[in-house]
Amino acid sequence: MRSDIRAWTTARAALAFLLVGAACRSVVQTTPARMRAGTPVIVWQPSHQTDTGTDFSEAAVSNGIVEAAMSTGPALREYKAWSLGVPGLHHANIGSNTIVEHTTGIVDGQRSGYAYELSEANTHAPDVFIAVHNNGGTNRHAVWGYVHDGDAFEAENRELAAQLLAAIAAATNLENRGVLLDSSTGRNDYRCEATGRLAFYSLDEHVNRAPFRVLLEIGDNGVSRAFLQDAANQRIIGGAIKTALAEWLAARK
Repeated sequence: MRSDIRAWTTARAALAFLLVGAACRSVVQTTPARMRAGTPVIVWQPSHQTDTGTDFSEAAVSNGIVEAAMSTGPALREYKAWSLGVPGLHHANIGSNTIVEHTTGIVDGQRSGYAYELSEANTHAPDVFIAVHNNGGTNRHAVWGYVHDGDAFEAENRELAAQLLAAIAAATNLENRGVLLDSSTGRNDYRCEATGRLAFYSLDEHVNRAPFRVLLEIGDNGVSRAFLQDAANQRIIGGAIKTALAEWLAARK
């Protein structure tokens, strides 16, 4: 009987060792080879919405921030996925990232602006995907980060989003409201296929091939309107995002 117990204990210890080893290997493998080599691919997705706020173009502001980020060193392999002005699409300059009709829906034989953007992003096989938007109706001069609920890379995405938010808040007077799950907004009807929870189309792992995906809501189109429309502030925000991203990437080599 004692020998049976010893044998069972030994087998259980060996299994635990193997499981721990496998878990450690899976953690190491969360960093793609290109990132370890220092050659990651980054895709930026500025909002294409032109109908948010009074006399306010979220598309123009978000694109200004993204352009500033892309022009800030260090130079990376960076691309922009943007549907604004692209013909043959529905909801190419309006629409919500959380509504089925505006994302996966086919209207008059046309795909959506969001679907186009994600298709373009995926052609680059990105390692990191950063969506840039402006919030509305919050009455807060603040910045928020969103990651996909239930994602395999949720911890890493939270870390990335937190670093980007901290950098923006440190460089401006925007309040840091922290990192949230995309399901927490309770918006509209787009749901993740895996979890069945409400989600942001652009962050869904079934749509977006990038392992690391975050969405930033920068400022409020009401209380932050003048601040966001200032080109100098857009450059400051974009520069802060790029610097923090470069630091996060360097730490993962």
